[in-house]
Amino acid sequence: MNGLSGTAAVGSLVNYVGFLTFYAGFLDATLLAFFILVRNGFFGRTTIQICAGVAKLSAAAAVVFLFFQLFQIFRLRWTSVETPGWDGPGQVLLLPCRTTHTRLSPKSHTFSYAYLVVGVPVGYRGNAANMVSVGVKQTSGWASWFSSSSRPQKGWFDVDASDYLQRQSGELTLREKLDSYLQIQGVDPATYPHAYLVTAARFLCYHFNPVSFWYLYDSHKSLAAMILEVNNTFGERHMYFLKRDHVPGSLNYHLQGNPADYENQIAGAIEEQANGIPFTQAWPKVFHVSPFNSRKGYYSMIATDPLSPRNNGKPIVDVTIRLSTSEGHDKLVARLHHEGPAIDPFSMTTYQKARFIGAWGWVGFATAPRILLQARALFFYRQLHVWFRPEPSKGTIARNANPTESQLEKVFRRFLRHLVEKATIPLEVSYIASGIAHDTERMLSHQATDGKPSIERLEFKVLTPAFYSRFVYYAHDIEAFFSEMNENCTIWLSNPRVLPALALRKTFPPPLSITNPWEFLAFKCIQHLRRRPDPIERPLTSNAVPRTRQAAVDIRNFRPSFMDAYVLTHEDPATKAAYKECVLKLFLADRIAFGYVSVLEVQRFVALAWFAWMLACPPWRGNC
Repeated sequence: MNGLSGTAAVGSLVNYVGFLTFYAGFLDATLLAFFILVRNGFFGRTTIQICAGVAKLSAAAAVVFLFFQLFQIFRLRWTSVETPGWDGPGQVLLLPCRTTHTRLSPKSHTFSYAYLVVGVPVGYRGNAANMVSVGVKQTSGWASWFSSSSRPQKGWFDVDASDYLQRQSGELTLREKLDSYLQIQGVDPATYPHAYLVTAARFLCYHFNPVSFWYLYDSHKSLAAMILEVNNTFGERHMYFLKRDHVPGSLNYHLQGNPADYENQIAGAIEEQANGIPFTQAWPKVFHVSPFNSRKGYYSMIATDPLSPRNNGKPIVDVTIRLSTSEGHDKLVARLHHEGPAIDPFSMTTYQKARFIGAWGWVGFATAPRILLQARALFFYRQLHVWFRPEPSKGTIARNANPTESQLEKVFRRFLRHLVEKATIPLEVSYIASGIAHDTERMLSHQATDGKPSIERLEFKVLTPAFYSRFVYYAHDIEAFFSEMNENCTIWLSNPRVLPALALRKTFPPPLSITNPWEFLAFKCIQHLRRRPDPIERPLTSNAVPRTRQAAVDIRNFRPSFMDAYVLTHEDPATKAAYKECVLKLFLADRIAFGYVSVLEVQRFVALAWFAWMLACPPWRGNC
């Protein structure tokens, strides 16, 4: 093995220290150290043998770790304590189904797949025969591998409340989340004391669920409403709350009209449930699901009641949804229907459980690839136009924020709180964030806390996490608020007329005055690179030609933005560093990485790898 020469070692050490001065990241330091060792002949035959031995030991450790993980999974799935059965309406069931999609226009296309859903009573918590679990929290840690605790563990198919309805912090049950959603819709949860959820459950921690069906029942156990919870492949979610207002025979489940007809209406509703009359409803489409359909049009649905007395205690799933254009032409028909009888987990033998898992466990993993496969067929073979994803509407739950947006949201929240506190009028702001768990905060101006009777109220709802990355492009926050509300629809404000009192100022931020030279340079670069973001095109299809735009020159004298000034004045050094890093990444990605921070990170890694390689043995040192 060739050792490092004294001169080479000293030169490499100087390069190493200089490199860490500018790039203190662990990966960067490791990269440089590795290249120094490689270029100075450290990796001889003996070293390679040592590394090979270490690699073998690491592989053996990985195999042992994987074995224990599999042991943990199978042990808990087969030996976990079971929860007693449910004594309310419905029961926990495995529901083998089939989903079919038939596209009628503009070109015909049909496909059909096996699909597995589970039915769970909303309110049930526990483990049903180690096959289906609801609301069970997994014991974690090494001790759980050998624990003999009687606490129920997750089943093979798991329904986790965090996957449904609103994204909220804290551990809420399905019933608590349903009650919260109904209250947001202005409905008393007591109106629907019983509910049954049909959904695709998690399997081995994997979950992809295009649509879930919530069946809501009144106090007489009659199907009175449904919630369709729809997810798209972008991570967005929308709930359609459908009431059963009108039924044949002029019956009304909300019992409106003459109170004397109350008993007759109740009898009619119960008779209808017994006769198995399906749930029907129509509503406008407001959520972007498929890139081959616009966000316009109407849905109509026919659904059977899974808990209808006609089913003789054996729930039947049969839902047909039809998509029509705004002109009333049928465009798409989708159906989910049972394929074989519902299966009670408590009645299954160990052999039946193993056979069922082998036959149906893989179905959830195949859902996303199947969607991509059909999208490929529609685009390349049917040559359908693609509708690019619009930003979500007010009632839609946005995707999760990426790391850059999450960091900027924290700064924006504090900046907005600062603006509210300094507002010139008594003001109360309800801030609703997007893409994060802690999504709501109530903010008060100093004048509002003084007990003045007349308080202006503003609901500030962020519709998409993209707002946070777009906001830092603006030099003037009042311009950002109005542009993002009216032009780009990334925020919604309930009372826009109070914005001038919130964000309009008589003075501008002072010029940069920073003692730290690196910080001064970073914010000077931000000031120089800042430009107004491009408007969001909506809607734009693959066959449309984008409007040609002539770049507008902003003749205003750009000083630091108001949020820059806030960060420099009020935030701690760690927040300043994180903020300037996020903003610089966004601005640089916009110019050299097609607007993608991930592409910029790849470019940075390649550049640093080359730089580290050159530092490991500079050309002026000759051969290493």
